[in-house]
Amino acid sequence: MSFSADSALEYLQRAHKKNRLAHAYLISGPAGSGKSDVAARLAAALNKTTPEKVLRAQAPDVFVTEPASRSRRIVVDQIRSLERALQLCAAGNRRKIGIIRDADRMQTQAANAFLKTLEEPPQNSLLLLLTALPEALPETIVSRCLSLPLRTSSEVAPSPQEMELLRLLCATAEEESRGIEKAYRVSQGIQGLLNSIREQIREKHAAALKREETRYRHTTDGGWLGEREGYYKALTESVYRERRSRLIETLFLWWADVLRAKVAKAGRLLERCAEATEKIAAQLKTAAVLKRIRHLEEMRDQLNTTAQEALVLEVGCLHIFR
Repeated sequence: MSFSADSALEYLQRAHKKNRLAHAYLISGPAGSGKSDVAARLAAALNKTTPEKVLRAQAPDVFVTEPASRSRRIVVDQIRSLERALQLCAAGNRRKIGIIRDADRMQTQAANAFLKTLEEPPQNSLLLLLTALPEALPETIVSRCLSLPLRTSSEVAPSPQEMELLRLLCATAEEESRGIEKAYRVSQGIQGLLNSIREQIREKHAAALKREETRYRHTTDGGWLGEREGYYKALTESVYRERRSRLIETLFLWWADVLRAKVAKAGRLLERCAEATEKIAAQLKTAAVLKRIRHLEEMRDQLNTTAQEALVLEVGCLHIFR
């Protein structure tokens, strides 16, 4: 089950009123789902401040940690700094709240250090981990947090690649037969969309680097350019992973609608594809739909390893769409 940002906040506020807030929450969801907004609004309500101050890391007793190194990773020194802050006494009736943005970007050493905080949380503290890739976090961390998966807000317009993927899926639904050729065509279509996403990100960041080079090349030493190139390379990979996650989330929405159609549950997540998902549902048994969703989960997990992306997509689509 996934929440809208508003329903997730209501759930947390109800838990607070009943004095039943957990010590740690894993708030996950694709870009546009409102992870930071939920965390900021909850922290603001608990500590009598404003969400804007929380988002700017200016709220009292609210400590925000996010990737800050050139590699766009959260390093162990940041986690230790957060731990020290959480050990301090909060003023008045405020809670000590730690917000970790892009929690999946913690380095191994940082994750190990943070695990100790999860196992023995400081008194009167609350930890909010935000991530678009919960599957990239160590299971030891995930298992010690209460999970709050968010869905993308309906106000966020799908990207052109997400719309193209839906058109591809609807087109394949019109085909009567299922087989290796069909699965391969879907995997090639997804790979093509991912290639276009990566190229767009590279072009955008290359232009940004060029502007910086033009502006600062006469005012800094020679090592500056190499540092900024490294920064934009890491940023490109980080943004690409997030955009890829959104594309894979579209596949989950598709198969969730197939399952809804199969069990006659009202309310489609992709209304424009209702006819196509109902057609797929009519061709498969419920167990077969669930099996394909499990294969999709496995493919998503594999994409976040060092495995070759194209191979993972081919194998995954062979199981999901054949």
